[in-house]
Amino acid sequence: MKAVVFKNKKISVTDVPMPVPSENEALVKIHLAGICATDVELLKGYHDFAGIPGHEFIGIVHCAPDQPGLEGRRIVADINCGCGVCDICLTGDQRHCANRGVIGIRARNGAFAEYCNIPLSNLYVVPDSIEDESAVFAEPLAAALEIVRQVHVTERSRVAVLGDGKMGLLCALVLQQFAPNTVLIGHHPDKLSIAGEQGVRTIFRSKNETDQNLAVHVKDFELVVEASGCANGINEAICMVRPEGTVVIKTTSFEKSVIDFSAVVVNELNLIGSRCGDIAQALDFMEKKMIDFCPMIEAVYSLGDFEKAFAHAGRKGSLKILIGNKNE
Repeated sequence: MKAVVFKNKKISVTDVPMPVPSENEALVKIHLAGICATDVELLKGYHDFAGIPGHEFIGIVHCAPDQPGLEGRRIVADINCGCGVCDICLTGDQRHCANRGVIGIRARNGAFAEYCNIPLSNLYVVPDSIEDESAVFAEPLAAALEIVRQVHVTERSRVAVLGDGKMGLLCALVLQQFAPNTVLIGHHPDKLSIAGEQGVRTIFRSKNETDQNLAVHVKDFELVVEASGCANGINEAICMVRPEGTVVIKTTSFEKSVIDFSAVVVNELNLIGSRCGDIAQALDFMEKKMIDFCPMIEAVYSLGDFEKAFAHAGRKGSLKILIGNKNE
């Protein structure tokens, strides 16, 4: 089969052996897969990843020897694959298993391929009412929804999302459902307009604006979600949150962050790392048609054109770039 391989910080689109599902796995034919900022970081060396990347996807179960009733069903998946026997896995939280594989990110091949093996326990059947072009957002949507599991958010909460990239947009669109006064702050008017057209208040921030100037104009939020994609984004978020407030950190960067902890200590701030979420909750959210995902899709490329797609996804200000396999 055809697949994308990352190795030694280089991309190749090549033929690899067709994967054979192990016990309690399904072989999934990938329909659509999304390029994420994490994929860009993986190529730079994040997690020392080598193999087939891709963790945002929708596909159809091609073969499931241990659960043949799933064959032919459209699915999305939880990307975390725990060992199943450690204390953390036995509590039902394989996301934090020390020995976990993560599809397309850590010790497991991913979805930038024609087919991918996925544990049966990770699969979620997609309702017929959800189109492929929405369902491909299930994994990042779940990550955005994780914020409201971690932090108590009400209609009166003052919430800001820093960064109008793909994750920032999703976080703002999700949080607006719980806190109508959510503000999205970003550098790109066209991306801010996507959120604005769906009811989110937006603030354009000049790239030349300093952290201190930002704090003068945009400050005293109870919750700030840092989704800038930049190593220094955490310090910008700290400038914006009120004393005893909370910063939720979404950025994962190969470049290390240096945090001003004096401000954290003096203002008694809560810093919360936030990663993956509940795929079932994301699908339920999608069924209610609470977000229009289509404006966030900028282009769809074939698997054979992956290098062009990846270059497009790496452009500053780009929206979601998808890889389509339906007709290949």
